[in-house]
Amino acid sequence: MPRFVVQEHHASHLHWDLRLEMNGVLKSWAIPKPLPLQHGVRRLAIQTEDHDLSYIGFEGIIPEGMYGAGKVKIWDKGEYSLIERSKSRIVVDFRGNILRGRYCLLRFEKAGEKAWLFFKIA
Repeated sequence: MPRFVVQEHHASHLHWDLRLEMNGVLKSWAIPKPLPLQHGVRRLAIQTEDHDLSYIGFEGIIPEGMYGAGKVKIWDKGEYSLIERSKSRIVVDFRGNILRGRYCLLRFEKAGEKAWLFFKIA
């Protein structure tokens, strides 16, 4: 069963990093507002570089002068089932302590490859 983690990241701006274990790496998105826990709430999610799987349990301080400098703590973690995956849509069923149920990542086609929407669907 693939794993996920959401890291609360106190960098230059507070955001949440959503990371999904896929194809031997952590596919990653930075979400600038708290994650949606109910239907009807949509969040911008900016796709970032893939991370090594070993980063899934990281909590701590990224030192000043390094990319992403600031405090990182795990906000939620668990397993998920991949329901659908295409170039512009990813649907997963989260089984975490906080994130539970089906969520969708939907790419903004006209806004470029890195801009996605993240929302709960079930």
